[in-house]
Amino acid sequence: MDQEAVASKLDIEKIVGDILASIEREREREIIARRYGLYDRKETLEQIGELLNITRERVRQLEKAVMARLKIMAEKDLPMVKQFEETVLSHISSMGHVARISDLAAKLTKDNSKIDQSRVSFLSELAPSLSVIDDNDHFYHAVGAKIEHDEKKIKEAVSSIVEAIKKLNKPVNADTIKEAIGAADSARVSALASVSKQLASLGGQWGLVKWPLVNPKNIRDKIYVILRDNGKPMHFGEIAGSIRDSSFKRKDVTTQAIHNELIKDKRFVLIGRGIYALSEWGYSKGTVADIITEVLQKAGEPLHRDEIVKRVLKHRQVKETTILLNLQGKKQFKRVAKATYNLA
Repeated sequence: MDQEAVASKLDIEKIVGDILASIEREREREIIARRYGLYDRKETLEQIGELLNITRERVRQLEKAVMARLKIMAEKDLPMVKQFEETVLSHISSMGHVARISDLAAKLTKDNSKIDQSRVSFLSELAPSLSVIDDNDHFYHAVGAKIEHDEKKIKEAVSSIVEAIKKLNKPVNADTIKEAIGAADSARVSALASVSKQLASLGGQWGLVKWPLVNPKNIRDKIYVILRDNGKPMHFGEIAGSIRDSSFKRKDVTTQAIHNELIKDKRFVLIGRGIYALSEWGYSKGTVADIITEVLQKAGEPLHRDEIVKRVLKHRQVKETTILLNLQGKKQFKRVAKATYNLA
């Protein structure tokens, strides 16, 4: 079922309107609508208090009292809450029984706007079978099926996933995390991980949000991810194209910008005409003559030109004739036998 079909079946705006209409006092309706951002941005206790000419504390008391009444009414007198709850449970059952409010609103509304998300959050607060995780420094605003995860269990499970990833010390998939924490379901692991602001994922791999491999924030990090995933050297034009075709959040890059960043970062090595590799693959910077010198120094003895060519090509993607011309034309190399060279 597409988003429009879901939205037409479950009219979130109408449900919210009906619930607000069940609140007898206009001032209390105003407080709930403004505190939860049901028709505009969310407002603070102070802002609402100034508008209604009451204290911040009085706004808080009224909000708490109204929400308590609505939760009691939701059990018997607000059937639309039950309808919403059943729809949400149906959706999150296939999402690991927990989901961010933003992901859930994307399934329940046409636009998934901030107001849509605020309405989904408000209705979730009223639904007795749902647990709501408030947005804070560690967690995204999320909803879980209470029978599977109450708020405490969600936070504990997420914390165990974060700790497991820290111990593994590298990006891993949900199956690996599942084994590490003894979980039963990889889908649920991914769902719980998505609730944490400490974690990020890319290409099915989960890691700490500060790791460039799962959360590349600048062009250089994105270049690194592309090269690492490719597993072999690439031309800078090819790297630019791969970034534009990727799932990165910001991927509108120019070929020139990619070339400029490749030159500046020690993680990348020019190994051919416009071709770059990762230095961690064993490639080192320098001219072809520098690489020949390094090969002969490591060998500690004269080498046949074919062997020199073979070893240099492991570090540079150049023509064999270029290597031979360097051997024959540079003063730092001397022929010591037929087709055999050493350092001068």
